[in-house]
Amino acid sequence: MKAIPLTDTGAIFDSRILRNAFGCFPSGVTAICAMIDGEPSGMAASSFVAVSLDPPLILVCIQNSSATWRKLRNVPRIGVSVLGEEHDRACSQLAAKSGDRFEKLEWSTTEGGAVLLEGAAVSLDCSVVEEIAAGDHQLVLLRIEEFKFQPTVNPLVHGSRFRKLAI
Repeated sequence: MKAIPLTDTGAIFDSRILRNAFGCFPSGVTAICAMIDGEPSGMAASSFVAVSLDPPLILVCIQNSSATWRKLRNVPRIGVSVLGEEHDRACSQLAAKSGDRFEKLEWSTTEGGAVLLEGAAVSLDCSVVEEIAAGDHQLVLLRIEEFKFQPTVNPLVHGSRFRKLAI
């Protein structure tokens, strides 16, 4: 294994290589969605973590360049769906830069406008608490207002590619 220096000592830093290194660590995949002007809007995010039980908080990391987040950040409620292993197509659609991200997806809305994908392992109806600048991303702290979960649904896992967990 070759060490890749991350200092400014003359080595050229390549963010693609670091991205590949991050891909060695698997993480769950979420859909971050809400209704905007009567239409569903959403995106996929694989940087997700449970933060606190009291109060109930989660954290997602969103690229600063995300046009979708610029639309979602000010809605009253945001749906966070922890995708199930059968959602690989849905994840690819929600990550696409163009096209109808919700074509042939089954989803529902909450009274507050959060959009949740059907068949998710966990469905969280959230409100934004705070955004924290972190390099090329925003750390978005969300308060869980309501939730439901399906313990029999295995989560979709992403590393360098989609994976299923062996149980």
